[in-house]
Amino acid sequence: MWSYLLFFLTFHGIQCEPETVRDNFDYFSFGNEENILKNLDLHAPKDEIVLRPQEVKDWPQQSLNVGQITAVSINSLGQPVIFHRAERVWDESTFNESNVYQNLDKGPIIEDTILVLDPQTGSVLHSWGAYAFYMPHGLTVDHHDNVWVTDVAKHQVFKFTPNNHKYPILTIGEAFTAGYPYRRRVLLCMPTSVAVATTGEIFVADGYCNNQILKFNAAGTLLFAIPSFSDTLTLNVPHSVTLLEQLDIVCVADRENMRIVCPKAGLKSYIKMLEPATVIEDPTLGRVFAVASHGDMIYAVNGPTSQNIAIRGFTVNALYGNILDTWEPSTGFTNPHALAVTRNGSHLYVTEIGPNKIWKFELTDVYDKK
Repeated sequence: MWSYLLFFLTFHGIQCEPETVRDNFDYFSFGNEENILKNLDLHAPKDEIVLRPQEVKDWPQQSLNVGQITAVSINSLGQPVIFHRAERVWDESTFNESNVYQNLDKGPIIEDTILVLDPQTGSVLHSWGAYAFYMPHGLTVDHHDNVWVTDVAKHQVFKFTPNNHKYPILTIGEAFTAGYPYRRRVLLCMPTSVAVATTGEIFVADGYCNNQILKFNAAGTLLFAIPSFSDTLTLNVPHSVTLLEQLDIVCVADRENMRIVCPKAGLKSYIKMLEPATVIEDPTLGRVFAVASHGDMIYAVNGPTSQNIAIRGFTVNALYGNILDTWEPSTGFTNPHALAVTRNGSHLYVTEIGPNKIWKFELTDVYDKK
């Protein structure tokens, strides 16, 4: 009964800006940040424990020879898995006005783009992904250690099993073909991120052009889109997605709207999908680049927005939609792009695309309200 949610829109090309550090003076200035923070309620409910990310010093122990690290996820062994672009950089000439990749003559990246790291030392345990990708973006390791990646140049999502990193077992989208998804022909346009439910259902952030979240069944059949054609919700570059299955919501880094949006995921009830999405907005959020979750907590990072908005991490209560804490490494973030939380909730990782690095944080109980 939800097939009507799609297929009433036509695809319109939107030129997408490159993911480079920039000065942003076109965003509204919210005034003095210190005064804003004083007025914010950054406190948890009385019975809630807020785990604060504390930087793990001197990690990784040796520098990684990588390009822009666009994604990070955690496998079942607690090992961070990262996706990087090697020598590739997304700039103004990478795509044309129709979102067509302009550097096909360069071929795929010849280096391994997916690295599995030792959680203790940060050293590379093994790697793969050479000669497969053109412009890496999102990576997610699901509950069965399948690896899902998005390539914005190819306009595709790929699923790789733990035992076969050469050939994807599932592909969504058509290579180098930007478009809009329909029932019999699913085209994507610069997909950014993937979240996978324990039921196998797939949520794809599609992405820079189509500005929607697509839900597929485990076999890759399109079920519906968020927002629907009749929805008042609008997204503007959904850059990252995370599932909170116990709450039956999918939370989105709605980057250019400078907010986090959490519509119903429809894992437990389709009827409740008619309920309005939870919208988390705050003057200090800025352009939200990535979201991750553990329990009822959302962890997020923003990116360069304006001189008045600090680049930092946020801890958000998904039930109440309020910011509980802000955090950053001792030397600060520059251009964070992705983050992930370990499955046991003990550690958090943040990656940047300039400088090209990964941070490790330990989640520690520093605000015990009991």
